[in-house]
Amino acid sequence: MAVCARLCGVGQSRRCRRRPRQNQQEQASDSDMDEEEEERIVGQRRGDAGCGRTESGVNTTGPSRAHRGGGDGTVHPHPQALSELPPELLVEIFSLLPGPALPNVALVCKKFRQILNTETIWRRRCMEEFHIKEDLRKTEVDGVSSRDLYVKRVNPRVKSGRFMKLLPDYEHMDYKDVYTHLLHPYRHILGLWEPDIGPYGGLLNVVVDGLFIIGWMYLPPHDPRVEDPMRKRPLFRIHMWESKKATVECMYGHKGPHKGDIQTVRKDEFSTKCNQTDHHRMPGGRQEEFRTWLEDEWGRTLEEIFHEHMQELILMKFIYTSQYDNCLTYRRIYLPPPMPSDLIQPGLFKGTYGSHGLEIVMLSFHKTSARATKLTGDPNVPAGQLTLDIDLDQPLVLPDLEHQRNLEELSRLVMGVHEQVQRQVREGTSEGACGDAAAANVAEANRGVTCDGCQPGPSADTGLSESRPFVLPLGVMARNEVYPRTCRKCFYGTGLIAGHGFTSPERTPGLFVLFDQDRFGFIWLELKSFSLYIRLTDHLPHAHAPNLERFEAMLRNMQSWTS
Repeated sequence: MAVCARLCGVGQSRRCRRRPRQNQQEQASDSDMDEEEEERIVGQRRGDAGCGRTESGVNTTGPSRAHRGGGDGTVHPHPQALSELPPELLVEIFSLLPGPALPNVALVCKKFRQILNTETIWRRRCMEEFHIKEDLRKTEVDGVSSRDLYVKRVNPRVKSGRFMKLLPDYEHMDYKDVYTHLLHPYRHILGLWEPDIGPYGGLLNVVVDGLFIIGWMYLPPHDPRVEDPMRKRPLFRIHMWESKKATVECMYGHKGPHKGDIQTVRKDEFSTKCNQTDHHRMPGGRQEEFRTWLEDEWGRTLEEIFHEHMQELILMKFIYTSQYDNCLTYRRIYLPPPMPSDLIQPGLFKGTYGSHGLEIVMLSFHKTSARATKLTGDPNVPAGQLTLDIDLDQPLVLPDLEHQRNLEELSRLVMGVHEQVQRQVREGTSEGACGDAAAANVAEANRGVTCDGCQPGPSADTGLSESRPFVLPLGVMARNEVYPRTCRKCFYGTGLIAGHGFTSPERTPGLFVLFDQDRFGFIWLELKSFSLYIRLTDHLPHAHAPNLERFEAMLRNMQSWTS
């Protein structure tokens, strides 16, 4: 009651009057109250009891200090309580508050509750908190009516791009309904998630797309075109019915959207369920479903894949992932927070993994090491595992191009550092004499190495080194022959290999090659193969970790999911 008295002003309240507008053009901005809304509120103030009056309109508290002068009965020109401000100013003030706080403001008094029905307030909340750009009040947006923007969406499986009618008329939709019944209740699922699909994993990005909340599954390009952009497939979406109730639809299958459900399992974990799995089936049965899946997943037919081992891997993945077409559980993942000392910008990269095709990894930096964690995996090394561990205290200087082509010489160079690191581990020391020198160099703003010698060792370079010629050794296989021919830095590192079913995992030495800010590679010496990684450039809102501690905890949890 004390709060209400302070906000509303105990005593006789003045009627709300609109102040003359000094600049008509400035007041026509999005933050101003619509003329109709303003007149409606002003009209409702006439004869309304307001705060500090009874239903009969009798003043129960006496004259307010806001209306009393210094004893001579004069009225101060400035209001003494928040409720005495004109409605358009209250709209501007309430528009600056976060959406979750507005219901509490509505409890203060009747006037505040009525003003909070103004669309301007909720429109700003939708735009600032969820980046909605569509204007529900406009009749056309870029040649498409606002109604069509809501009730129609392109069917992703119809290549002609024709529209499908999905929802009934939404001419009376407003921003308050969208915020309170759709955006705010499902805000906790926005961001990046990893689906629990056994060793294969995945990358789900839940975003506000127009007046929908859509879960997009991100898929790597078709092997081996690692330089191509990522592919996206909608798995589910959430929208509103005329009853102002949010509805979940499953987007999987070949018959269009159908009924689904979303449940929050625990913090940072939710699940989706399809209620009409018959929409996932095709008339031609499993064979037609497999041919369609293969063309979508690999961009080719089974006859075009001549490698027998690859055929087995593809068929195994289809059988395994088909079991999860009706129910999936997702766990939240974060992008690593960038630090000034990072070698390059951390983030997501797509990389080549031989017969397993293209996979997605997360590159992060941890003091003197760089780590690549799998977000998508395979039966040998599943998602969530640390695929690359790079020692930034062990830079390597490559020989000239003629000696780079010699695999034996490159192996001798890398294995020399590997044996030294292993010896330090056995002796219980983290750094030897060479490691101390490297650590002193790393203490500078960045890690550096040139490529014009033939021995390991640190460099005094504090930025990215100049580009130096680079070539793969003879006998090293690369899925994509279009790899960079110049490099900036090289480091010793290890890669994780294992047998089928993640049996007998071990870390094998290799060479980490930094080409530029968006590309790096790794030479697997034991496998005699090369993996090229290219940065994902997609915009990923609500994805960064709130702090380093949360990110480190997420990485530990990811490895426990598949261990």
